Amino acid sequence: MTTPARFVLLEDHPLVREALLNQLSGQFEELSVTYSGAKVDDAIASIAEHGADCIILDLDLGDGRNPVANVLDLVELGVPILIVSALGDQATIRGTLMAGAISFVSKQAEPAEMMEAVRSTLAGEPFTSQEVAAALLSSPATTSVGLSDQERRAMVLYASGLKMRTVARRMGVTEGTAQEYIKRVRAKYVKAGTPVPTKTDMYRMARNEGLVP
Repeated sequence: MTTPARFVLLEDHPLVREALLNQLSGQFEELSVTYSGAKVDDAIASIAEHGADCIILDLDLGDGRNPVANVLDLVELGVPILIVSALGDQATIRGTLMAGAISFVSKQAEPAEMMEAVRSTLAGEPFTSQEVAAALLSSPATTSVGLSDQERRAMVLYASGLKMRTVARRMGVTEGTAQEYIKRVRAKYVKAGTPVPTKTDMYRMARNEGLVP
């Protein structure tokens, strides 16, 4: 007997949720939707009670929250996140992927590409639709002080409000290593004459650099 795939649909438009459900139902003989709606807190409570295998998340839930913050809250549950959204700016795309979403597909994607993204996410494998990848490649992630990939990711996670031990866990490194990344980030900005001594300063700089929305 096949175990039904459990989905969470976080989308604020009922018609879009219905369309997503119809696509999923056409591809999976057995599935369950443990939450369908637009409230992250309610989705978290539902997952805690019923579990989930994949979270399908829209970037704009109409809740006034930063999309990166929503991803950060959901990633803590250990459920792979697929973002299905209208193509946002590069900072939003990068920020949500750095925060822990493993897949990102545009709402304009063809149904076959959408289902490929869903199956990849269920398997814990990253997927980025061609349209999203093209948008990122058109404006590669760079910073004014030449941060490494790991330094950029540490900066985004830490500046978005995570504690250092959580940053370390998300990055798969020790807390000491995460602290070293942040020290390097601060040192590079000090050398450039734009110090970021506080977490708030670091967030402002990450936003100015186009790393977060």
